[in-house]
Amino acid sequence: MQSGLNSAITSPAATAGIPNYAGRPDYDLANALQKVSPQVQAKAQKQATDFEAMFINSMFSQMTSGLSGEGPFGNTPGTGVWRSMLTEQYSKSFAKAGGIGISHEVYRTLIMQQARTS
Repeated sequence: MQSGLNSAITSPAATAGIPNYAGRPDYDLANALQKVSPQVQAKAQKQATDFEAMFINSMFSQMTSGLSGEGPFGNTPGTGVWRSMLTEQYSKSFAKAGGIGISHEVYRTLIMQQARTS
């Protein structure tokens, strides 16, 4: 009887609509989301994604900092500008596609802080 109760508590149907954290239901975040308006949630999500894009851009910039201007552009001043714009777009694309997991943590932290202040 006890094992049936445990499986009912952890079944997907019992945790439907509850966000996950490290593969487990995150009841703290679910409670915090109820206290925060949808507008604040959307703003927090955008800020978290933008933060992750900025972090990824910093990593890409460091990764390409030692490259010299090769190829069709040669070694011109425009190559550096072009490369920075390219890494910025790559970063935004990576963050939108799910990134490396930073945005979820930032979003969770922002929502938890907003819920505490309301």
